[in-house]
Parts: sequence; structure tokens; C-alpha cells
Amino acid sequence: MPHQHSSSRRLSPSGDTEDIVALLAPRLVHFAGVARTEHVTRAAQEMQVPQSTLSRAMVRLEQDLGVELFARRGRTVALTPAGRTFLGSVERALAEIERAAEEVRADADPATGKVAFGFLHTMGAETVPGLIQAFRADHPRVRFSLVQNYGEAMLEKLRAGELDLCLTSPVPDAPDLVGRRLDEQKLRLVVPADHRLAARRRVRLAEASEEAFVTLETGYGLRRITDDLCQEAGFKPRIAFEGEEAETLRGLVAAGLGVALLPPPAVARPGVVELTVTAPRAAREIGVAWLDGHPDTPPVAAFKKFLLSRRGNLLPA
Repeated sequence: MPHQHSSSRRLSPSGDTEDIVALLAPRLVHFAGVARTEHVTRAAQEMQVPQSTLSRAMVRLEQDLGVELFARRGRTVALTPAGRTFLGSVERALAEIERAAEEVRADADPATGKVAFGFLHTMGAETVPGLIQAFRADHPRVRFSLVQNYGEAMLEKLRAGELDLCLTSPVPDAPDLVGRRLDEQKLRLVVPADHRLAARRRVRLAEASEEAFVTLETGYGLRRITDDLCQEAGFKPRIAFEGEEAETLRGLVAAGLGVALLPPPAVARPGVVELTVTAPRAAREIGVAWLDGHPDTPPVAAFKKFLLSRRGNLLPA
């Protein structure tokens, strides 16, 4: 294998990393094959490439690096110390690429692939486990990566490619997202068990206008709905405490620290009474969202179809 140096092709130590990778990457498999066999002809046969192509690729690789990787004896080669160092890193890089390729193929497998699925905290105790259980009756080996968060955070994860689908409220209306309404969930006014309204079954929200409210933090969909409903009822809620999770808010209500507008609990909590709100109409839409134009793997497409089939029947009765 002829060996010539060409300083014009040598990489600068301060060269751009992306340029270095683009220049070297196509030759790394060839380098590993020659290094493994220590014979150009045999490596060319194993990799099913012309010997001349392989020889030129190794010469150019050395020229680009500015380093001798092989000691040559006819068609037989031996790694130099620099070549052995380089081979170790190349083998690790190729193994990582192979692992990544296997992982994405596995995630896209129709039978055993993975769905990255986000949902609101309030849907985690009962709704989502029931949905996954029903879906896996027909897709028993599909895997899930589950993320609980508030709505805006999940939409950002959709945009970043970290989620395939999410259940959220309100249903997003954004040009880069697709949102589909699936169901509606009534909200209740939750009051302490010894509250002046606790003996009632129904209440107008305006009757709580003088109460302290405990709510989710700004940015949560339920907080925005609470503010809007109170405004519709003719008052601005006086916020005593803000939290990140509905059941924590129920605990604050049970402790007598305020009232709250919340969806029904998975399990009844002692110390509070949940009142039906008659006016204004207190409910939130629950929908599924995904990134517009993002291609679905088979398991994601199957789970999306399943969720859309649950319109009007998403939430536990």
C-alpha cells in the first residue's frame, strides 16, 4: 500500500469538530477492519470493497490525521502505538453507534417498541394506568416511558422530541402542535369538612368569593381555568397557597387553609367535602397532543389510534 504525506489535507488541531467528524467518520469502519485483520487484502475481502479503495482510504486517513497509524510490510500491516490508541477509541465509537442503532430499531418495533407518553399529575393515579392496561390487552409487549408534568412543560417536551404524545388540559392551539379533544372532566369546589358550605351538595362559585383559595402555580392549566372561572363568577380569587400537585392542595383544604377547584380524586380524602359547582359551568377539557408533522413509529401510531378511539370514554366513570 503506497504511503504519501500531503500536508494540505492535514487537520488543524483547532479545526471545527463537525468538520473533523464529517471527514473521518466514513473511514473509521475501514480502519477498524484493516486493524483487526492486519492485512489489506483480507480486510478488503471481508468488507467487500476493492483493495485499491481500502488502501487509498487508509492513506488519506493518515494524511488527514497527520499521524502514522500502520507500519507496512507489503500487504501486511501492523498498528503503530498511535494506531493502537486510535483503534481503541474507534472501536468504542462504533460500538456506541451500533448500540444506538439497535435501540432506535427496538423502540420502533411494532410489537415491542416504546412510547414516550406524558400526562398531567391528576391523571396518574387512575386514568393513565387504566388506559395502558386496556391498550396492552392487544399490545402486551409495547413499552412506555412515562412522564408526569404540567401542561406547558409537556408541550415543550413534545417540541424537543422527548415525548411522542401527551394528555393535557386545556387542549393546545398552536401551529406546530396537533391537539384532539378526548373528554371533559368536571371540577368541584373542595372545602374543609367543617366549612360553612360543607352541608351543601351544590354551590355557585360566587358564594366562595370571600374565601382564600389554594391553587396550582401559575403556568399550570388548572390554575388558568381556576382564574378564568372565578373571573366569570365576578371575582378575583384571593390566593393563600400555591402548589404543584392536586392532592397536596386537598391536604391544605383539609387543614382549613382555603378552598380549591379540583378534579375528582381517585380515592375520597377525609376532612374535605367536594361540592358540585352549578354556575359557572366548571369543567376542563382533556385532550391528546403531538408534534405536527412528526413521523410516528408503529407503537406510537397504535397508541395514538387507541387514545383517539376513547373519545368521550377516556376518564373513569
